[in-house]
Amino acid sequence: MVKRVRGSTTGRPIMALLDLLGRRWTLRIVWELREEPRRFRELQDLIGASPTIVNTRLAELREAKLVELDEATGYRLTALGNELLRLFLPLHVWSEKWAKATA
Repeated sequence: MVKRVRGSTTGRPIMALLDLLGRRWTLRIVWELREEPRRFRELQDLIGASPTIVNTRLAELREAKLVELDEATGYRLTALGNELLRLFLPLHVWSEKWAKATA
């Protein structure tokens, strides 16, 4: 069964991923988990979003298998989440060059 996502009638995996990552605060949560696990309240304080939004985004990221909850240490990236982050790092480097070129 095809799962519909915003901006796509096909539900292709790339469209589902872009839909998830395009939601407000999602990438910021992934970014804040890049170096170490964080507890809910710490994440909320770091990104400045409401508890409802942080909870919703964490639930979506957990459902997508990008984030998991370790009761002892807090939320952390899964192996898939870390792989996604590694794929984004070249884009991050490129965006820094782009920002300087367009400033």
